[in-house]
Amino acid sequence: MAWLATKYLVTAALVVLISEAAKRSDRLGGLIAALPLVTVLTLIWLYAEKQPAERISKHAYYTFWYVLPTLPMFALFPAMHRAWGFWGALASSALLTVACFAALAWVLRRLGLELM
Repeated sequence: MAWLATKYLVTAALVVLISEAAKRSDRLGGLIAALPLVTVLTLIWLYAEKQPAERISKHAYYTFWYVLPTLPMFALFPAMHRAWGFWGALASSALLTVACFAALAWVLRRLGLELM
């Protein structure tokens, strides 16, 4: 139970660190958020919990593919935020990401890679 609490605390601290940095500097907050810190932590947690090397490697591999459909959201969110406000932009971003994920999964499936 202590291990699980430690995982929660460290992971939550990371989110707080990013949001606090973003309040002070847009660029610094964006830089820290763009770093794959959550993924690195996840890899560390998996390793510490003695997961098989293949599982850890597959996690990193699939994370790469799952990050790609999120990129258009980050590019378009500022314009959507100006046009539709925060909640409209957030909802639109979520829909855009789902659509991009579906498109990427379709393309990759045709190339022989199953994401789901």
